[in-house]
Amino acid sequence: MSDSRVSTMTFALHPRLAADTFLVGDLPLCRVLLMNDQRFPWLILVPRHAEIREIIDLTAPERSILMEEIASAATALKAATACHKLNVGALGNMVPQLHIHVVARSEGDAAWPGPVWGSGTAEAYAAPAAEQFLADLRHRLPGLRDA
Repeated sequence: MSDSRVSTMTFALHPRLAADTFLVGDLPLCRVLLMNDQRFPWLILVPRHAEIREIIDLTAPERSILMEEIASAATALKAATACHKLNVGALGNMVPQLHIHVVARSEGDAAWPGPVWGSGTAEAYAAPAAEQFLADLRHRLPGLRDA
């Protein structure tokens, strides 16, 4: 990152992301979160830089790292869920902080074949199911460390 940008030392997760997710852990660039909606296995990757809104705000090397981390998260999610399709996107219309959604989709899920956004009220994971899924994801994500 250029010297004019705020360092990762001031990184703070947007309150809405914090409220809607479980912490999976940290990859070299991104914090990995699990959306608290059991209808859709859904990871969110958040680069740990303050004030970043767009992928183009990252340096070229960081964009390369981001793509590898997206691929790693998608691979882990696909292995954990045996999903039919992976949806990957960086929308940011509701939360301005750069974050990338990696959503496992299956034919017949609650929103199939439409998008998951705006598809009704989230159904929170029960505590044991969340902990089991988090443990599985942590096992499948190489290079993941505690946040």
